[in-house]
Order: sequence, then structure tokens, then C-alpha cells
Amino acid sequence: MKQGGSDAAKRAAGESAAETVEDGQVVGLGTGSTAAYAIRAIGRQVDAGLDIVGVPTSFQSRELAREAGIPLADLDEVSVDLAIDGADEVAGGDLIKGGGAAHAREKIVDASADRFLVVADPTKEAETLSGPVPVEVLSAARTTVAEAVRELGGEPTLRQAKRKDGPVITDNGNLVTDCAFGAIEEPAALATDLASLPGVVEHGLFVGLADEIHVGREDGVTVREF
Repeated sequence: MKQGGSDAAKRAAGESAAETVEDGQVVGLGTGSTAAYAIRAIGRQVDAGLDIVGVPTSFQSRELAREAGIPLADLDEVSVDLAIDGADEVAGGDLIKGGGAAHAREKIVDASADRFLVVADPTKEAETLSGPVPVEVLSAARTTVAEAVRELGGEPTLRQAKRKDGPVITDNGNLVTDCAFGAIEEPAALATDLASLPGVVEHGLFVGLADEIHVGREDGVTVREF
């Protein structure tokens, strides 16, 4: 996944999306460094009197929201009005997500929202999606899914944990395989193919879900609507 992006650009994107939150809304709280700026900004608004409820997409976003003083609820208790989340790569309105291994819960929340706002810095923009696609798999299906990904033209790599031995384990207790396909000319078709593989819990292609993309720069924010 693409790395980098200035803190100023990330902050600008996150705070731009946070400004759209309205009193009384249920807000999906995304995962990652840019979404974290949005969560902190929403927390400041709550401290100033904004009445909202947040639905976190990961353990990380739940802990950050608690620190920020945002009241929380589970997705099965509420309906999400607005979701704000980051992306690892953005091409048009399509995304690759899952660098933080939270894409299964992120997709559930983001897809259920009435509006889904993506926050990103310019390093995440691309003409065509080409980064590895994270695929969350049941541990028993790791080998069969890897074989199927190769048949689809991809190269699967089991994601290894940092600062500990063994693979990354998701919040759902599953494994993550990063699948490199090169340039993804037809993301919708690949999304369908990956979703159909037995043992796949969720993949990181978010196709046609975004309503707005907020791209932060050090001198402002560009907002694109879809």
C-alpha cells in the first residue's frame, strides 16, 4: 500500500469531512491515520455540544473515539447516517482499503451508511487501482484461497505481524492475504470474483460505495462527489 502523506494534508481531509457531521446523526468512524483526524475533530464538536453517536469500525477507532468523548453504539443498534473512512488507494470513486486489516467491518459500516465520505491525502490518488488487495480469509481456507487468487491472475502473500512472530490476526479472528494483481482495469469484476471464493470473509475493493472524496493538501481540500 502507498505510504506517506503529510500530517497537514491528512488533518485537512479529516477535518473537512468532520465539518459535514450534523446534530442527531449516527456516524461511522473509520480506521487509519487520516480517519483519526476526523474522529478527533468530531470529538471536539461533541465537547462543544454536538449530539451524535459513533459506530466504530475497529478496536483502534473505538479506543480513539472513547478518548475523544464520542458516545458509541454497535451497528446492530442503530442506522448509520454518515460514514467517514480513509483509503489506501483511490481511483475515481473506487478504493482499496485494508492496510489496517479492518476492511471487513469498515465495509459493513461504510456500505450501510446513507452517505460515505472518504478522506485521503494526495499520495493515495491514482489513475488506476494497482495496489495489493487485502483479503480476509478463514484460517482453514488460506491455501485454497491462495490457489484461487493465483488462478485469477494474482499473487497472494500472507500478511505477517510486526514486532511479533506469526501472521496478522484481524479483529474477527481471521488471516489477511495481500493479493497483488498489478493494474486493476475492472475493479467491479475482480470484486465479484474475490467475493465468490469459499473461505473469503471480505476483500478490500470498495467499488461504487463512495459518495464524496475529501483529498487534503497543505493549502486546502479538494472535494469530489460521485
